[in-house]
Amino acid sequence: MNDFMKLAKENAEKGIEKGEGGPFGAVIVDKFGNIIANGNNKVLKEKDPTAHAEIVAIREATRKLNTYDLSEYILYTSAEPCPMCLSAIIWANIKTVYYGCNKKDTEKIGFRDDMIYEYLKGNKKGVLELKEIDRKECLETFNKYTEKNGIIY
Repeated sequence: MNDFMKLAKENAEKGIEKGEGGPFGAVIVDKFGNIIANGNNKVLKEKDPTAHAEIVAIREATRKLNTYDLSEYILYTSAEPCPMCLSAIIWANIKTVYYGCNKKDTEKIGFRDDMIYEYLKGNKKGVLELKEIDRKECLETFNKYTEKNGIIY
């Protein structure tokens, strides 16, 4: 077994033993194989639906490295990232992710990632009501940002 995937799996198992959340673990390493951050699912412990293993590891890595750009780092995770984690990984600029279990395995044990994937495809209309309001007023804030940062909008 890959050493880093083994560590991600161990992170997941420790989280299960402690009752912190689902069976998910992650580890972030640099290109030399140095461990930068560990994470396990802490949704139950933190009472935070965003405290997935990948996000916990990303938060630890960004704090430790004092940057939001993790483009030089690799993520190992015990399961294929959900849409939220996938988005966080992309926002963090991580370019390589290795995962153990796939999203079908995750669905079989009761996690609903597939429902979110279907919503993003335009299916599952009843999942969320998304409505635009007060765009003009909110654009004023965008304009302040672009002026301050010299962005042409």
